[in-house]
Amino acid sequence: MQPPQDPSNVTHVLVAAFPARLAGAVQSVLAVMPDARLAPAESFEVVEVQGETVAIPYRIYNEEPETGGSERPLTETQQMILHCLYSRHSDGRVRQRHLEKIMASSEPWVVPFVVQLAGEYVLEILDAIGLGVPGLAAPGSADRRLYGEFIERNPDFFARTERRVVSYWSCYYRRKYEVFGTYPGSALMEAFRAAASEHAGVQWPRRTPPPSATCSAGPP
Repeated sequence: MQPPQDPSNVTHVLVAAFPARLAGAVQSVLAVMPDARLAPAESFEVVEVQGETVAIPYRIYNEEPETGGSERPLTETQQMILHCLYSRHSDGRVRQRHLEKIMASSEPWVVPFVVQLAGEYVLEILDAIGLGVPGLAAPGSADRRLYGEFIERNPDFFARTERRVVSYWSCYYRRKYEVFGTYPGSALMEAFRAAASEHAGVQWPRRTPPPSATCSAGPP
């Protein structure tokens, strides 16, 4: 079992998950978070919509703060940062609870937290994303522009996300969703690709089977 890191290193890891301009706000959030029993899991790097590279931990292990436990209430931005961090929690129910607080946000730095969860295995989270990003399916919407630009900036990250969706479907859910298009992750990938195609002005490459594919078919 990995021991907790030096607190200053943990701070550095979590601050690095957000644009540098938010460092002070992130530190205010970390001040109300209980210490973790384990260090954050390895991070994945992406370029956020405004062009800055961030490194988001795959998992965190902090317990949730007690409601009303802070002497000074968090600002709206600080609350969004807290929800983003806890959307990386090791407990899927905690991830979903905090994901539901961030999906309607128009902040560019929220987007990679949502897209990463679209490539994970909890069905309730996939369903929540499908319902919770209101404009993703609407051509020309602000959500489409936001997510389309993020995917265009991070093609390799999105390709890995697509492959993860296929892998989880094939390994765990193909009995329940024999046709790929009925799996919630398939619809999300279709929506994200449509957003990327609209933003880039070209058809975004597909790295998942077509919706009509059955469990015996793999990616093209």
